Parts: sequence; structure tokens; C-alpha cells
Amino acid sequence: MKVVAGDQPRLVLATGNAGKWREFQVLLQGLDLDLALQSDWNVSACPEPHPTFIENALAKARHASAQTGLPALADDSGLCVQALAGAPGVHSARFAHENGRFDSGQHSRAAQDQANNGKLLQELDVVAERRAHFTCVLAAVRHASDPEPLIAHGWLHGAIAFDAAGDGGFGYDPLFLLPDTNLTLAQIPAEQKNSISHRARAAQQMVQLLQVFWRIRSRPIQGSLS
Repeated sequence: MKVVAGDQPRLVLATGNAGKWREFQVLLQGLDLDLALQSDWNVSACPEPHPTFIENALAKARHASAQTGLPALADDSGLCVQALAGAPGVHSARFAHENGRFDSGQHSRAAQDQANNGKLLQELDVVAERRAHFTCVLAAVRHASDPEPLIAHGWLHGAIAFDAAGDGGFGYDPLFLLPDTNLTLAQIPAEQKNSISHRARAAQQMVQLLQVFWRIRSRPIQGSLS
């Protein structure tokens, strides 16, 4: 299938997570395209052994494109703490159990988040330098061997709190302090978080790249991310 044709172009999102698909449906709603899940083609999960967000995102995009024969989009993101030389970085999701795996079910994911946050606080127990940022890299390929992938970056800068606060969000949100607010990501409304997040900022950049380089048409924006 061509990237752009007479009909609405289709782009495969390199994930089987329906929640992430719904998020990207809104983040990319300014584009006239059909965003599909790789799980619709029973695409297996792609290994993420690389040390950088760019390499992992690109590997996932190429894997999804190879398995489906369609253009693909993938993301890789995480938390980078200055005092920890950028850790947990690409290992953010499994920071507390880097050599293990966890079930993606709701309860085990919550337990993993709690373990990750606990380890982060322990690592920074006597550290005064608390600066940190979330990073998101998006990679898009027209086909599996595309020599000119589109790469977009998004960052959200802040600091790590000394104690968790807030009931919203997930992952490291209860520990991530926003600048000049004294509030964590878990303490602000979801709509506000989604408008300033690293993933939203990367998506804004990717929308522009897809319009310019792949000639994806625009469409009117309706609704908002809740």
C-alpha cells in the first residue's frame, strides 16, 4: 500500500495497547489517516535491546512495517534523571526488575510502578540534585527498510519529588514535579497533562513531519484527549 493514495492512507501503530492507540488517535487527529494497531495483524512484540530511545523506536517501527507491509509509527519513552547519569532511561518500565518481566495486567502494572518509584526514591535518598525529564521519541517508516525514517522528539522537564503525591496518572507521575508549580504530574488534570506531555510534544512535531515529507493531508480537529 502506498503511504498516500486516493483513499485515506493507513499507518500502523507499533503496539498492541488499545489505550496507547486511543491516545495517538487524538494526538494525530489533525491528520487525514487511518491509524491501526499492529495487533490487528497479530504482530509479535519487538525486542528492545538498544541503549537509546531512537534505536528502540526505530526497531519497533521497522518490525511492525515488515510484519504488516504498511507504513508504521512507533514510540519509545522514559524518565531520565540527571543525578543518575540519565537512568532509568530506556529501562524506565522495568527499572526495579531490569532482568525480569512483568504481566501487563492492571494490578501487576500498578505493582511495577510502585516498585520503580520506590527504587528511584532509594537511589536519590541523599541526593540534592533532583532535575529530571521525560523523553519521547517517535519513529515513522514508509516500509521496513526505509532509509529516511521520520524521527520526532519531545521532552518534559521537571524534578523528582522527595515523596509521592497525587492519585492521577501512572508510572513516575506521582514523583515528577512540574516547574514553578510544586505539583506532580499525578496532581494535575489529565487534560492538562496530556497537553504538555513529552509524548504530546513529540506527536506535534511528527504531525508536521508527516505533512511535509509524506504529504499527509490535514483534517479538522474535533474533541480533545480526556
